[in-house]
Amino acid sequence: MDKEQSDKEIVYSKNVIEFLTVANEFCLFVEKADNYSKEDIIQYMLKICPLIYLKGALLPEAKESDFEIPERFVSEENWDAIYKTINVKLGKDDTYWTIRSNEAGEYTPSMASIADNLADVYQDMKDFLMLYQKGTHAAKENAVAECRILFESHWGSRIINAHKALHYIAFPENKPEEFYENDN
Repeated sequence: MDKEQSDKEIVYSKNVIEFLTVANEFCLFVEKADNYSKEDIIQYMLKICPLIYLKGALLPEAKESDFEIPERFVSEENWDAIYKTINVKLGKDDTYWTIRSNEAGEYTPSMASIADNLADVYQDMKDFLMLYQKGTHAAKENAVAECRILFESHWGSRIINAHKALHYIAFPENKPEEFYENDN
């Protein structure tokens, strides 16, 4: 099998097609989040977040055909609308404590937002879907390559953090004391 044939098989591989399917389902749900209750959103995300992570981890390494800056399709306004919808639906449960590291390697507690995490994941998923659907082989290669890179550097950790926070909303009796912002 020559290199061109191998590259074509990557963008149509089982792992890419399954990721495409899960990413599409996630984006469709998030785009219609305003139509769902808080409980529906939490229950859906508890199920799809681990699946998105798993399918992202299984994305093959692909070579970008065109070394231009990756195309972005989700505007700041789109991102903001997704963020606001989820933030309003989750209300006070949107924020949670997390540990962040700085350039000096120091760790500090800080507040994070489930809506922010999910809007970031949505942006990367939607950009992947839109680029992949452009139809050219180069666009598909670039979509897979970029999504794999962003999984490792960006949205993989965000989906994990959002899932953990959603877990404690769904099962508050198991929530560690330090997870609460200030419930007194």
